[in-house]
Amino acid sequence: MKLHADTPHQLAITALGEGWVAVNGERHTTSLVLSASSGLRVWPCDRFDQLTPDHFHELIDAAGTLPELVVFGSGRRLRFVAPALLRSLVERGIGVETMDTAAACRTYNILAAEGRRVTAALLLEP
Repeated sequence: MKLHADTPHQLAITALGEGWVAVNGERHTTSLVLSASSGLRVWPCDRFDQLTPDHFHELIDAAGTLPELVVFGSGRRLRFVAPALLRSLVERGIGVETMDTAAACRTYNILAAEGRRVTAALLLEP
């Protein structure tokens, strides 16, 4: 059996701290949407209580191809959004996993490295 090193995906979360995340070594202090298929962009939401259905609908448009899973990082602690906010994802058969942002970063890296169609929506609160 021949073993080959994993080919790293284009975008990886390389570090995380209080109120910031580094993607491929570049530090970001605003909420982000990250997808191997469509790249990285700012997610215009500073606080959990600001989330609307439009924030989650944007994840479909941002991905280019539909993700099979959205990993939602809810901030410093685990908080679940109202199911109505996720309707546009669920209606398209897109899975949603909610966890705190640190866990979401780790999960995104693992799934993206496996070649999965995953999008991370990371809430970074000031």
